[in-house]
Amino acid sequence: MHAGSGFLERLGGRYRPSAVDLLLALGYIGAGLLLGQEQPPAGWRSMDGPGAVLTALVGLVMVARHIAPVAVFAAGSALWVLFIACGYWPVVNSMPPLLALYTVAATRRPRTAVVCTAVVAGAWLYAGIGNIEHSSMPTVLAQAVLFPAVVLVVGRGSGALAERNRQFAELTLQLRGQQEENARRALTEERVRIARELHDVVAHHMSVISLQAGMASYVFPTDPAASRRALDTIADTSREALEEMRRMLVLLRVGQEGQPDGQRDGQGDGQGDGQGEDGGGAAHAPAPGLDLLDRLLERVRGAGVEATMEIAGSPVRLPQGMALCVYRVVQEALTNVLKHAGPTRAAVTIRYERRTIVVCVTDEGDGTFRPNKEMSPGHGLIGMRERAKIYGGSVTAGPRALGGFEVRLTLPAPTTGDRPGGLPAPGTGDVPIR
Repeated sequence: MHAGSGFLERLGGRYRPSAVDLLLALGYIGAGLLLGQEQPPAGWRSMDGPGAVLTALVGLVMVARHIAPVAVFAAGSALWVLFIACGYWPVVNSMPPLLALYTVAATRRPRTAVVCTAVVAGAWLYAGIGNIEHSSMPTVLAQAVLFPAVVLVVGRGSGALAERNRQFAELTLQLRGQQEENARRALTEERVRIARELHDVVAHHMSVISLQAGMASYVFPTDPAASRRALDTIADTSREALEEMRRMLVLLRVGQEGQPDGQRDGQGDGQGDGQGEDGGGAAHAPAPGLDLLDRLLERVRGAGVEATMEIAGSPVRLPQGMALCVYRVVQEALTNVLKHAGPTRAAVTIRYERRTIVVCVTDEGDGTFRPNKEMSPGHGLIGMRERAKIYGGSVTAGPRALGGFEVRLTLPAPTTGDRPGGLPAPGTGDVPIR
């Protein structure tokens, strides 16, 4: 139904006379009638009733010039020749046939346009020969050749320009659709990669629970205190695992299985080291957390960026997935500094507030950056925003007023407090930064 209505709209729009054509037709009729009231040159008769009717018909035919250009040209030229044959001054109705010739030249094949040009030239010659005793044949020949030729050239150029504009419009639509498709593909790929990483985190939690449960069962008869500590660890770790599972279920884990994470993450945002942060290269090694930020900054400093890190507030223990989110955002922001700013100064600030955790990565730019420069959202920025969205946070990125660039990550503070004694779950790698 929608496609049919669209076809009817295009059909109606094509065959409905435009206001411009109607106004042009009325203008030509008015101008022709006014010009016909003047005293014609020698050899031509004055305008009378039949001449006025022919003038009105020649003008009215122009209303349909965009619907059937060739037919309109033929009808207008025939009426013009009839007007000349009746002895009226040809100049009175010369403009409508020239306009019709322009439309044919702009919208039809070159052969058709050349034939119509020859028709106009022939009509002009016929008018000159009919009044040969009062006309100069060189002047008539020059007008018969020059006027139609100019209209033909202008019409062909206008038609070529309109065709190029149409092609550019189609290309723009195609590029826009391709950009939207690329954005959707990048979003899907990023979500899949996040789902894989969350899968690794949850699997690690389950391994910890299994080990602690086995240890609690083994030492329960001889060391009840150690067994109770293991059970506390199981309780806390299982809560974190359930939170990660809820977040993971919003994404679909698809793609090649068994492929090392370093190979999967080696594209897009500069996150793949090929061996993982711990150097082991295991496919399901624990994801990096805040404890590896110092190593990340050391690598950035080695690349020529003076990177510093500052911790504000009282550090709290973050769940594994949230710590991974912070690490990846900082990593992506610093990677962009290396790629776009070159040797400069960068600062990483982690501020622990009562209800939020704010991570800010800033750089001073390369000296050529302008605050009003537009930044296109690439895959890295899409990935950072998707990561933050999973944990109820947000990412903003943009130029600073004083130059350089800033990436700001805001996450809600974790609802669960530190473990007893301030110790993380064994093997999780989630230790507070001090």
